[in-house]
Amino acid sequence: MAGRLAILACDGALPVRIAEAYPDAMQITIRGIPSLLEATARQFELERIGTLFKAMKDAGVTRMVFAGSLSRPPLNPAEFDAEMMAIAPRLMMAIPKGDDALLRQVMEFFEEQGFAVVGAHDLLPELVLEDGFAAGPAPGKTELSDARRAIEILAGISPLDLGQGCVVAGGQCLGIETVQGTDALLRFVAQTPENLRRGFKGVYVKAAKRGQDLRIDMPTIGPRTVESAAAAGLAGLIVEAGQVVVLDRDATRKALAAHGLFLIAQVM
Repeated sequence: MAGRLAILACDGALPVRIAEAYPDAMQITIRGIPSLLEATARQFELERIGTLFKAMKDAGVTRMVFAGSLSRPPLNPAEFDAEMMAIAPRLMMAIPKGDDALLRQVMEFFEEQGFAVVGAHDLLPELVLEDGFAAGPAPGKTELSDARRAIEILAGISPLDLGQGCVVAGGQCLGIETVQGTDALLRFVAQTPENLRRGFKGVYVKAAKRGQDLRIDMPTIGPRTVESAAAAGLAGLIVEAGQVVVLDRDATRKALAAHGLFLIAQVM
């Protein structure tokens, strides 16, 4: 689709990567949501979302991408403009249903204004790993078995809209990703007593939730994820092919090599 792109830039390196590839894009940040593009982007308040809609239309925007980790900023109902007042009931109904339901509703608001929402992987297809990608040492039978167990767990919790990551070691689930995110999960795993790990290193598996709309909140890993996995004593990482963004592939490979971890992409 032709037309100017807008980047709704949230936390992390992904918005920067997209901005570099699309220098003419309108850069947008939201008050209360951290972003590395704060210095160059126009900031708006969700309470006055009508102002954002108008600015995007005035700038000739026809399509947009949500990029980065989208947290829930605090909202002050006393500051709601007419547009936010109109959509607030739908927003409030979506919040208790989980992040995926909430984010789908947010995308719907923008689509109703005439903006086409695209995914980061649509703009930069090279960000996702193809099936069969492998880096680092080959995993052993135990690691492959742990990965299968982690995939089963993620499939089981997927309808609950909890998270996109799971760590299993020696068949034991050491943790699942929740609203705190990947770094928090891996820090928690790093604190697991040795008697519970029983000498097994473990594997981190990252996959999209079943039925997840990949245009927003797409699973993401990068060199920092590898560093955290190494600090947690894991043997490697397995991600869902075509469904997980890998930020800075070269730096990720270097981190894998430095710590002797493997990374594999496979269909799940």
